[in-house]
Amino acid sequence: MDFRDSPQEAEFRARLRDWLAENADRFPTSGDEYWARQGDWHQALYAAGFFGSSWPKEFGGHELPPVYDVIVDEELARAGAPPRPSLGYLVQGLGRHGGRELQQRFLPGMINGTERWCQGFSEPGAGSDLASLTTTATRDGDDYVVHGHKIWTSYSDVADWCLLLARTDPDVPRHKGISAFVIAMKQPGVEQRPLRMISGVTREFGQVRFDGARVPAAQLVGAPGDGWKLAMTVVGHEREPATLGYAARYAKLVRQLASRLDGPAPDDLAWAAVQTEMLRLHVRRRLSEQLDGVVHGPDGSLDKLLMTWVDQAVGHAALAVTGTGDPELLGSYFYSRAQSVMGGTSQIQKNIIASRILGLGV
Repeated sequence: MDFRDSPQEAEFRARLRDWLAENADRFPTSGDEYWARQGDWHQALYAAGFFGSSWPKEFGGHELPPVYDVIVDEELARAGAPPRPSLGYLVQGLGRHGGRELQQRFLPGMINGTERWCQGFSEPGAGSDLASLTTTATRDGDDYVVHGHKIWTSYSDVADWCLLLARTDPDVPRHKGISAFVIAMKQPGVEQRPLRMISGVTREFGQVRFDGARVPAAQLVGAPGDGWKLAMTVVGHEREPATLGYAARYAKLVRQLASRLDGPAPDDLAWAAVQTEMLRLHVRRRLSEQLDGVVHGPDGSLDKLLMTWVDQAVGHAALAVTGTGDPELLGSYFYSRAQSVMGGTSQIQKNIIASRILGLGV
């Protein structure tokens, strides 16, 4: 296959490189400083025309082929700039399952960065087994009243809105009793507490308690009980490496680690180089399939496993080359350990692959 840029893609890439040469250094790339300024980075990318490339024009996107998102990811990694803010899974969820009024009200601010969002899915007792969630939303006139506890909620401390899953019917099978809502985070009955990570970051994740928070019934996404369908759209998109854009960053880090060597490469670094190249080719294949209109379902679990293996291989390589002497690379290693859990545990992904792709146990 020919993955060279078309003339239009080459022009887009050149414009982006020029913009990054003047702007990339203005924004931190890691730690609490990155999370504190991620909203500014989002809005700067959008204002320059480099965010929302493949999303619909009517909501503020540019409606370009998904290859343009890959170009953005590659050039951000090349320039050492912060990654593209990860919102595609929320845009897909609301865009596919929300009514027109909800889409018109919320998608523009989500895409242009003027409104911040978080995702209220996981709970202390319902992470990998999401269907066992216990947060409830009870109808009260024109509102629902929400009680429950969410955890590992990215951007919860700065979010204006949350795409929330809550149980609205306890008397039906558990997958069918879940509904999705767009709920305001800055209201009475919502308490956010930050979670300090082993890497030292304190601003990325939080836990959120809902104690009588209210959400208008008009902000129900789809019909009551449709929450599981939305959840599967969201996590399926979240697990695809073609939309996450990390392949270029992994490859760049491997090259940087290799440049530090005085002698032969340790086995961990050699293996990381193999893994990153495997992921790069896999992402290219997924991109080609997207351009051909192929829609993936449970195949996202394969993608998630590959992402986990590569992230952890690169993390081990960083530790093998630099030891504990580089705080940023040590943080990368610590963060890579979470890949086995976030976005669905590796064990759950293997179960999905076994049952829904290979047909085992059916």
